[in-house]
Amino acid sequence: MTSPSDSLRSPAPTGLRSAPRVWTVAALLNAVADALQARFAAVTVQGELSGFSRAPSGHCYFSLKDDRAVEPALVRCAIFRRAAAMLDFQPRDGLLVEVRGRLAVYNARGDLQLVAEAMRPAGQGALYEQFLRLKARLEAEGLFDPSVKRSVPRHPASVGVVTSLKAAALRDVLSALARRAPHLRVVLYPASVQGTEAPGELVRAIGLADARAEVDTLIVCRGGGSLEDLWAFNDESVARAIAGCRLPVVVGVGHETDFTIADFVADLRAPTPTAAAELVAPLRDDCLATLQTLHEGLQRAVDRRVERESQRLDHATLRLARPAQVLSRMHREIDRLQQALAAAPGQRLQLARQREQHLAGRLERSRAVLQQGEARRLDALAARLQRAVLVCREARLGRLDALGARLESANPAQVLQRGYALLTDQRGEALTSIRAVQPGDTVHALLADGRLQAEVRGTSS
Repeated sequence: MTSPSDSLRSPAPTGLRSAPRVWTVAALLNAVADALQARFAAVTVQGELSGFSRAPSGHCYFSLKDDRAVEPALVRCAIFRRAAAMLDFQPRDGLLVEVRGRLAVYNARGDLQLVAEAMRPAGQGALYEQFLRLKARLEAEGLFDPSVKRSVPRHPASVGVVTSLKAAALRDVLSALARRAPHLRVVLYPASVQGTEAPGELVRAIGLADARAEVDTLIVCRGGGSLEDLWAFNDESVARAIAGCRLPVVVGVGHETDFTIADFVADLRAPTPTAAAELVAPLRDDCLATLQTLHEGLQRAVDRRVERESQRLDHATLRLARPAQVLSRMHREIDRLQQALAAAPGQRLQLARQREQHLAGRLERSRAVLQQGEARRLDALAARLQRAVLVCREARLGRLDALGARLESANPAQVLQRGYALLTDQRGEALTSIRAVQPGDTVHALLADGRLQAEVRGTSS
């Protein structure tokens, strides 16, 4: 029994010249598939996800790429619905994953593909790492701060579109604008949206729109694609061009799940190019309905004002229709004013006299009250003065007694009464130290009842 790999080998030589075997395409692909399954029963491959998509059937299709090799390598992959339902994470482009499966040949195209049976994250891919680093740096600089975002006009007169002339996004945006606001003027600033030249062309197109300042709002858009397809919108120069643009910028790149650096920098992010057009251009029918409502309200206000002014005019007309009554009323008013004027001097004089009498009475009462108050005040002051004299006299007598006692206690005669004596020398000066006398000197002693004379026999300390 021969293995599938044996069928790929050349036939053994024989003595007879045999004709070469002719393969059909299907047989060749089946033989290659058998050989792969025999050689690679089950493999685990690590690579970066690219072009991940999920079909309505639930099957997922993607590619695994390796940019770290000398030459970039890529293998197409598929994971069927049952295995895809068991994934515990959300696959996305740029994610580094490990895929376990088997190699097979897709006969419809003759492509080598890896049929995945399981997949798990292995880290972030190189492009995704670049994306995260740039996002963190620009966010630290404040380019994502909501306070620097410009407001998008609600009713623009003109809109600019930055995208490729060949992009399906351009047709989506133009059709949405034509449907919602056919009166809107659209200016196109063409630029590539994919490839190495795309970032520079996008920067130039945004700068041109900013320099011309001929539109009210600028839309930067393109359709969906893989992370590599959308990479131009993750370029730092494009992000800074959007942030530095003086026009409000609406970015609609890819699908709802796609996020680029341009989305974070933009003044307004739209999930798709069509949504960007819908955010920029209000629906014409809604605007017309609003205008109709405003027109009806204004008309009602004008009608009410006209009705009110008509009533005022009618009232004024009725008043002008009876001038005789007006003149009669004015004559009566004049007669009343003349009578009041004639009687005014007498009334004023009478009022002045009454006021004078009233003031005189108040003055007399005030004088009496003042006199009574002064008398009471003088009596009170006299009583206070008498009490103050007595208190001062008592205080002075007490102080005098205290001073007499102190003087009496300091009297030398009182000290001599207690047995003390006052010693003086022959000149009559008081002796306060034994060094002032010598043995044999004569001293005088003053006692309480007289004086005595003594001779110094000796001194001791």
